[in-house]
Amino acid sequence: MDQDELVARLGRGRDDGEVHLDLSGEALTTLPPNIGDLTTLTRLDVGGNHLTALPPEIGELTNLTEMDLRNNQLTALPTGIRKLANLSHLYLSTNLLAAFPSGICELSKLTELRLNNNRLTALPPEIGELTNLAGLYLSSNQLTALPPEIGKLINLNNLWLFNNKLTALPPEIGKLINLNNLWLFNNQLTALPPEIGKLTNLTYLDLRNNQMTALPPGIGELINLAELYLSDNLLTALPIGIRNLTDLAHLGVRKNQLTALPPGMGELTNLAGLYLSDNLLTELPPEIGGLTNLTYLYLSDNKLTALPPEIGELTHLTYLDLSNNQLTALPPEIGKLTNLTYLDLSNNRLPELPPGIGQLAKLTRLDLSNNQLTALPPGIGDLTHLTWLELGNNQLTALPPEIVELTQLNRLSLPNNQLTALPPRMGELTNLTYLYLSDNQLTALPPEIGALTNLTIWT
Repeated sequence: MDQDELVARLGRGRDDGEVHLDLSGEALTTLPPNIGDLTTLTRLDVGGNHLTALPPEIGELTNLTEMDLRNNQLTALPTGIRKLANLSHLYLSTNLLAAFPSGICELSKLTELRLNNNRLTALPPEIGELTNLAGLYLSSNQLTALPPEIGKLINLNNLWLFNNKLTALPPEIGKLINLNNLWLFNNQLTALPPEIGKLTNLTYLDLRNNQMTALPPGIGELINLAELYLSDNLLTALPIGIRNLTDLAHLGVRKNQLTALPPGMGELTNLAGLYLSDNLLTELPPEIGGLTNLTYLYLSDNKLTALPPEIGELTHLTYLDLSNNQLTALPPEIGKLTNLTYLDLSNNRLPELPPGIGQLAKLTRLDLSNNQLTALPPGIGDLTHLTWLELGNNQLTALPPEIVELTQLNRLSLPNNQLTALPPRMGELTNLTYLYLSDNQLTALPPEIGALTNLTIWT
């Protein structure tokens, strides 16, 4: 839309008493002054253009309640912005703002302010005047600190601060007692203030990828938390108060330095997902069996040498990742996990599998590569839903005849073993598309292998 067309369009809007004007995605570089004539407008959308500035006349649109300026190239706002006293929603994401536009702090009716993905380095103390804000979105800027006045925003429900350069939070953060969602990942936080424990209405707290070495005891006061993400920090322990967070459905603590789980973990009976990969855990406490609603359990890249029998109580598990540990055996109770669809035991030290492995009848993917297996139990043939079976880098000398019962197999990987022959009925695995047999001691293949007409890769 060229400028003449735009001027004419705005003129028609004025004459018609237009209330909603959508000029988004029109490749506009400027707005003409007659935008200020549309005094009946309540909603203006000029997002997704190439605007570098707004005309002063924008301040004449005093009936606006919503203005969308996202995805432009604005470096500042005109002072007249402060005249838009009825604005409740202001969207300024993905622009080039390096300073917080001062006039915004006079818009006392604002309930939602989006300034994410700009170049802000600081917030003015006057931000505390926006006491009706329910949503404040400041992610992907260059903020290094928050002013104490942030604590005046007592109606905030959602606060996005991720992808900044924050090194600390002010104690006044604890005054945001209505906060439900707090996003702080990808900052440089080394600690949380004790006042964090006052945010008792939080349901979602994301602190991933910071530099925290410990959590304050007050974390245990956040009794309404449903999701807590702490991955990619430097935590060596979780506070004992974590046991009080009985509404937690997801707890993520990947890539830390945990050596043990705190007492009382078994009280988190609503947990559906527990993410503990890339830590230094050497064992799991027996009370892990109390997490009877777990469906996802990630324990890869730890130092586990054994699993407690109580692991068998996690009968709702569908996904279990134990790869890259030091397991030398599996407890018989592993067979009770009959809802498992994914089991990864790769890169351990297992010399054998318990017979109960065959009870995991819902498994679709099983990875046993890089262990010390010399044989597979006959029960492997009961895993008739398997589509993916990884057995490479073991010490297998033969496959059990029952392997041919796995007729849903799409991928069978057996490289770097000591196989001297394959079962004659291998040709019955007609769904195979990937078959890896390299680096064994095979001197011949059974003729029936020719029935595997769906193979696209085999080595």
